[in-house]
Order: sequence, then structure tokens, then C-alpha cells
Amino acid sequence: MAKADKKSSRKQSNFVSRYFRETVGELRKVTWPTRQEATSLTIVVLIVITVMSAFLGVLDFIYSRFFIIIFGS
Repeated sequence: MAKADKKSSRKQSNFVSRYFRETVGELRKVTWPTRQEATSLTIVVLIVITVMSAFLGVLDFIYSRFFIIIFGS
């Protein structure tokens, strides 16, 4: 049984090392954005988040007033 334990341990460590090797290989294939691209995309995301937050806030305010009028609380 000692051989089976060594074999499964070896198989598991081989799996882990293969996983990390493949992960590093895939990360090398990635086309990373430049600093300027990352900055401009971050600004776009922040603008979209701000606009959508304001829009949803206005809708929430309108719906809450609407339900107050309907249910008279």
C-alpha cells in the first residue's frame, strides 16, 4: 500500500505543477493593455457606474414616491 500512497501523492503534485505551468503559459499569451489604455478604460467604467447609479437612484426615488401615493403610508 505504500506504493499506492506514493503514486497518488506523486500524481497530485504532478497535477499541481502542471496546473501552474499551464497557467503561466496562458498568461504569457495574453495581450496586456498599455497604461494609457487601462487608464482610459477605467475612466469609462467609472463614468458608466456614475451615470447608472444616478439613473437607478432617480428611478428608486420616483417609484418610492409612487408607492407612497398609492398606498398612502
